[in-house]
Amino acid sequence: CQKCIYSVEAELGECTVLDVGDSVVMPGIVDSHVHVNEPGRTSWEGFWTATKAAAAGGVTTIVDMPLNSIPPTTTLGNFHEKLREATGKCFVDTAFWGGVIPGNQVVAGFKCFLIHSGVEEFPHVTNCDLHAAMKQLQGTGSVLLFHAELDVQQTTEESGDPSQYSTFLESRPDVMEVEAIRTVTELCLQYQVRCHIVHLSSAKPLKLIQKARQAGAPLTVETTHHYLSLCAENIPAGATQFKCCPPIRGSNNQEQLWSALKAGQIDMVVSDHSPCTPDLKKLDTGDFSQAWGGISSLQFGLPLFWSSAKKRGFQLSDVVRLLSRKTAQLCGLDNQKGSLGPGYDADLVIWDPEREFEITPYLGITLQGVVYATILRGRLVYKEGSFCPEPLGKHLLIPQRKNQAQL
Repeated sequence: CQKCIYSVEAELGECTVLDVGDSVVMPGIVDSHVHVNEPGRTSWEGFWTATKAAAAGGVTTIVDMPLNSIPPTTTLGNFHEKLREATGKCFVDTAFWGGVIPGNQVVAGFKCFLIHSGVEEFPHVTNCDLHAAMKQLQGTGSVLLFHAELDVQQTTEESGDPSQYSTFLESRPDVMEVEAIRTVTELCLQYQVRCHIVHLSSAKPLKLIQKARQAGAPLTVETTHHYLSLCAENIPAGATQFKCCPPIRGSNNQEQLWSALKAGQIDMVVSDHSPCTPDLKKLDTGDFSQAWGGISSLQFGLPLFWSSAKKRGFQLSDVVRLLSRKTAQLCGLDNQKGSLGPGYDADLVIWDPEREFEITPYLGITLQGVVYATILRGRLVYKEGSFCPEPLGKHLLIPQRKNQAQL
């Protein structure tokens, strides 16, 4: 905590003192798992609204996933198209993941699916694709992200009432994550390429992850705010706004995720913000089997995490570590983002961890932690419901490492 901070308006040569009272001042949040969907599906959400939501939530850097935009970020040309679309629309700094799809093993890293992604333009990879990608990434320092679900023989087609959440949950059992992560750990150990498991929902693969790490695998893992805040028992029939993949699981599983987070077995927490238009959620029929899977929480990650974490003995320093520093390290931005110190960007979130408010998308629950202001590189971009008049965010391009693989 500190009583006041300086907001530097460099272009005007001015220095404004912003009195924030007893509010917490900490490094801006780095959300390394965000689906913005522009270009191609801007009606779902584009950079203008996504980065405004980020600023309002104390997020000063987002890293955009290679899907669900059209085209996906799987080639250099597609990447340049996304950069053009994002120009002049970002209220916070924005970096980008690339994508690994079949036939595209020469990549700068980044994300692949072991199961159908939900969109045709981003197909899942085969075992052959994975080995080719891993060979290409050896020695580059890049990281390969895995959506870790795998079709296995034990899984069956959904049967039963499609409006019941339990029907959907039974169609995506824990074993799908366990077997996918078994594959990831074997690849990680074999090739010694940095691997990262996105949105872990099941606690059952944690032993596999720990065993691989102890054997020397350069493996990291994230979970999301919805897996830590929501549980299957409380999802009403037809409430398809709660559908995501992998699915929200039971309360016992959730407590195991919290325990793993406290023990350092899970490295970071992200939003996996994945919006869509209301019609795709099939709210009129409540059919989980047909609804789009994805939850939007970019603006509310900090209070969602803190409200639950505080009850379990987590400290403010844990918030910085799990929501800012570790996520910045994952995407190679830890030399400028995620910490406060000389040479780092002056990215700050100023917030009151005691103040309460109600959030209706999460069943009207009351949360603790209200963002007062967000500062990006010394400039005020959000304060008490108001935004800076024009976007101040920059595109963050990771400096190319020696022998860096190419898109």
